[in-house]
Amino acid sequence: MAGYTNGLNGDGGSVLFTNVRILDATGEQPYSGEVLVQGNRIKQITRGSSRFSQPMTSSGATVIDGMGATLMPGMIDAHLHLSWNNAPGIDPIQMMELEEHMLVTMEMAKLVLDAGFTAGRGAAAAKPRLDVVAKRFINEGRFPGPRYLAAGPEITTVGGLGDAAPSHIPHEGLNLGIVVSGPEEVRRVVRTLIKYGVDSIKLNLSGEEITGMGAEETPMAEEEVAMAASEARCRNRVLSAHARSSGSVMQCIRHGIQNIYHASFANEEALDALEAARDRHIVAPGMAWLINTARHAEQWGIKPGSEVSMLYERELEMCIDTMKKMHRRGIRICIGGDYGFAWTPQGTNARDLQIFVEMLGFSPMEAILAATKYGGEIMNMENELGMIKEGYLADLLLVDGDPLSDVRILQNRDRLLAIMKDGKFHKAPRASEARRRLTA
Repeated sequence: MAGYTNGLNGDGGSVLFTNVRILDATGEQPYSGEVLVQGNRIKQITRGSSRFSQPMTSSGATVIDGMGATLMPGMIDAHLHLSWNNAPGIDPIQMMELEEHMLVTMEMAKLVLDAGFTAGRGAAAAKPRLDVVAKRFINEGRFPGPRYLAAGPEITTVGGLGDAAPSHIPHEGLNLGIVVSGPEEVRRVVRTLIKYGVDSIKLNLSGEEITGMGAEETPMAEEEVAMAASEARCRNRVLSAHARSSGSVMQCIRHGIQNIYHASFANEEALDALEAARDRHIVAPGMAWLINTARHAEQWGIKPGSEVSMLYERELEMCIDTMKKMHRRGIRICIGGDYGFAWTPQGTNARDLQIFVEMLGFSPMEAILAATKYGGEIMNMENELGMIKEGYLADLLLVDGDPLSDVRILQNRDRLLAIMKDGKFHKAPRASEARRRLTA
């Protein structure tokens, strides 16, 4: 990338990005300008150039000459599983030994940050405290990773998604989720997860074809959902749900579950209700999981044309139609593709933007807003994250090229010239890159 002076801000000092094209994720078209970062916040933004450069150079700030590169907010994954370890299936995720699993979780966190995702909301952890510890170690600066909201394991019903123990070995340790039956068991589990330090409570309200429970099934009883919602709100925790079926989407609306994951089969009644409550809900469809499971998982035993593959092709068709309807109705849709399996590996998360443009008809700007502005909202940090605005947190990407011309460039790590999180460079710009770009 660009030329720079006075070293780079390892201590979180002042940084001036000059000669950049600012894509601020407000929905406004990009403009040439300068952005001054002080500490971990965006201190000042100006259109044009050289307003700050001389005084800031003399006061010891790092000056980054972007030479026309795009400066945009860091991307945000709304459906992130840091403890999903790129394994070829659910069982290898859950059966990994705890010690190895904690280390692999931190490896996944770095992969996500390397890909330009500076924040993400945990959608479920494979074991009770993996997310909680990962978040703490990232926040303490001991390991690199995105800004993160920690989840616990999914709460599921007997025989539901996440209850993987065979009938002849009814052992909790074999399950990916925490199995409950009845409101009082739900109460205890929610309180226990809050005790562990999670930020959100995740309910499995529908099935999942690959597990043998149909995606259109809705197994959790109304009183169980109500108990989880009541207990979470008592402690100011956000609720999220695995909700593919129309019935499960309606449960989310009735009980105020903010983050709705999937929603592929939402019918017109559910869409009407969701539109009426669109200020209270955000949808993350997880489309990469559908696409890759249906079409690109043959190496791992899911052959295109097989029964499971065709079930996911059917859901993908339904999901595309449903998300287009939601988009037209003004319902917020975020990226987050359920990455973390062998056929949906961590670090390829930016593929979602291309999917939104090519399959859902989003404009490139709309796809970028789904990855930035609305990401800040699903993080419950809408007044300080996801846009380039004065006072906002300095989570920034410097991109070689114009993502509005081709969102696919965000999948190319070589085009991410710099990655800044919380005012510090995770990936610093290189002077050698500046020389190459100047020659070109």
